[in-house]
Amino acid sequence: MSDTLYPLLTATPLLDIQHTDIEALVNARGWRTLAPYEQIGAVYNFVRNEIAFGYNAGDELPASRVLADGIGQCNTKGTLLMALLRAVGIPCRFHGFTIDKPLQKGAITGVAYWLAPQRIIHSWVEVNLDDRWIVLEGFILDAPYLSSLQRRFPDAKRFCGYGAATPDLSAPEVEWRGRDTYIQKEGIVDDFGIFDSPDAFYARHGSNLTGPKRWLFEHVVRHQMNANVRRVREGRW
Repeated sequence: MSDTLYPLLTATPLLDIQHTDIEALVNARGWRTLAPYEQIGAVYNFVRNEIAFGYNAGDELPASRVLADGIGQCNTKGTLLMALLRAVGIPCRFHGFTIDKPLQKGAITGVAYWLAPQRIIHSWVEVNLDDRWIVLEGFILDAPYLSSLQRRFPDAKRFCGYGAATPDLSAPEVEWRGRDTYIQKEGIVDDFGIFDSPDAFYARHGSNLTGPKRWLFEHVVRHQMNANVRRVREGRW
């Protein structure tokens, strides 16, 4: 492996790849015995569907905390995805953006929507396979949640809302087939570039909420948001 890729395999405080829960998961699933293509697919599908779409206490959580929570959004699920990929030997990097607030409308309602900044910190993961970089963003919405959106909006093509921004809601590029996957790309506003880790990105750009708004989000609002996401997933519109 080239020296340029080696830093993209290392642990960081957020990418705590040697945490006992991370190591236990990787060993239990047997991911290290797979070929790289299958490793990426297995880890991707785990994060996409076994970590449900939802809102954690903050963006800057270590991967082991996201795993324990069992839920996540773009940034936190991305942290877990990166940690698991590095744990099985797949180089990956962080690409930071902002997305426009209306992308979250429906998934976020009421006071929660008011609290959210107009431009929300967003990220995707880029993975190296056979010396080429592949974008992974389609892991954000779990399959039951996405299917519920598709049933609710059966005639939608270009769609923005409920955590999705895609040119075709009926057939978004979310399955791992060795190429880029997307579910929120159409909502991107600012491009902050590529970073070796989420730690490096947050050190430079911070996260979405600070001060009293963050306290309110962590202790009250996100629980309401997660209840709303569950209703959407279950089709209780």
